Amino acid sequence: MKTVLAIRHVAFEDLGSLEPLLLERGFALRYLEAGVDDLAGVDPLADDLLVVLGGPISVYEADIYPFIADELALLRVRLAADRPTLGICLGAQMMAAALGARVYSGGTKEIGWTPLTLTDAGVNGPLRHLVGEGCSMLHWHGDTFELPEGAELLASTPLYPHQAFGWGARGLAFQCHPEVRAGRIETWLIGHAAELGQNRISVPALREASLRFGPVLENAGRACLAEWLDGVMV
Repeated sequence: MKTVLAIRHVAFEDLGSLEPLLLERGFALRYLEAGVDDLAGVDPLADDLLVVLGGPISVYEADIYPFIADELALLRVRLAADRPTLGICLGAQMMAAALGARVYSGGTKEIGWTPLTLTDAGVNGPLRHLVGEGCSMLHWHGDTFELPEGAELLASTPLYPHQAFGWGARGLAFQCHPEVRAGRIETWLIGHAAELGQNRISVPALREASLRFGPVLENAGRACLAEWLDGVMV
């Protein structure tokens, strides 16, 4: 049986709408909780798919959160071996850092729904499912990263040009959140209440936008991941 390992940094930022597809594809799924489970003891190459999920911490805070060093070490081995790897938000930043790129504060929070603009490479790959009529993308970050040397830029927004990149034949990183489920957005609004308040972001407006755009993104995200899996699980 194929296996997928998901590294989770905060309980409500899970595989979301991607989980049912993985189960339908016959994957045995397990989560490891960053900061609780021993990431240093994980075989980086054992699982058929590794997914590194989002969270409110920063890659450059390893002095505060020591597990980050173990997570980066795991990713370095995994990416060097070109094993199927998916990074979402913090996970994308982790992938960039593991590939030698600088991760840093962007100076401005990008929280809310903004459509992606795809590069030619993005248009000609699985990300094409993430654009089109009625489709937008949830963004929730303040950090960003330089594009790793050798990576292929796939998507941008006006505020942050590095929204998605491909690495090798089997690596995909999203600064944004293609996995979000509209029906679970309330857990995000509660879990990130302090951040939303500090940045004076309207919770009712964000809730309304999420309920409007979320169902479309669930279908689009599923189609994107399904096509990506078809290409990397060979």
